[in-house]
Amino acid sequence: MSTASPLPLSTVTRSGPGYWLASLGSMTRFEMGRARQWAALMVVIQILMGAGIAVMYGFFYPRVTHLTALYLTTGTPALALIPIGFVLVPDSVSQEKLAGTFDFTWSLPAPRSAQAAATFLLFTTLSLPGAVLALAVASWRYGVRLDISPLIVPGTVLCALMAISVGFGMALAISNPLLINLITNALMFVVLLFSPIVIPPGHFPGWLLTADRALPFYNMAEVIRAGLCTGLVTDLTRSYLILAAWTAAGWAMTAWVVGRRK
Repeated sequence: MSTASPLPLSTVTRSGPGYWLASLGSMTRFEMGRARQWAALMVVIQILMGAGIAVMYGFFYPRVTHLTALYLTTGTPALALIPIGFVLVPDSVSQEKLAGTFDFTWSLPAPRSAQAAATFLLFTTLSLPGAVLALAVASWRYGVRLDISPLIVPGTVLCALMAISVGFGMALAISNPLLINLITNALMFVVLLFSPIVIPPGHFPGWLLTADRALPFYNMAEVIRAGLCTGLVTDLTRSYLILAAWTAAGWAMTAWVVGRRK
């Protein structure tokens, strides 16, 4: 790995909005260069996780009704976004810490807030194509005709940003890579078995559904589902507020760690 700094060594003033934006652009290009090695594989994983799980869940039903097919299809983008933010991002940071490249990156002459923002921007952008492809596969498999509205754009972007913000903040706040690995695996267990993402909420007991409504996974599915069809989502505002709160929590964890590092 090259140790060349992504920022030109010049006599520019290292302060102010102009310097921060220039640092953001430089760090984004730096991160994009590193992402070339695994970006294509990330899209494949998203399709397998999103469309693959949705298709497999369909085998559990003796007969897939229109309502079931609608839930399976519209929950697919959330299933595609969750592993990127809650698994790939924390694992990536943990591997960088073990390899020593994380400290090198943070030693570069750029504000650490710009470095963190570049990570958010890169992973959010890279996560969207895989989610769209996973949705297309599930829609084709079940023959669902979607009623796409403009709500899909802010909803999907918020979901991607929230997942990456929480995953990145968690990876920074927890120094033990083994603990990060255990947490990410436990989260995927919860998502696949105990979250009404591709399964109608009415199939879950009341106490479990109450817990799910406070977690981000169910609300991710609801926000995206509201932009893909009508009649299934009844409390969209609450889901947006829950996701916004989790996003703020991810940023708070990141800011706390950034502020503590010397």
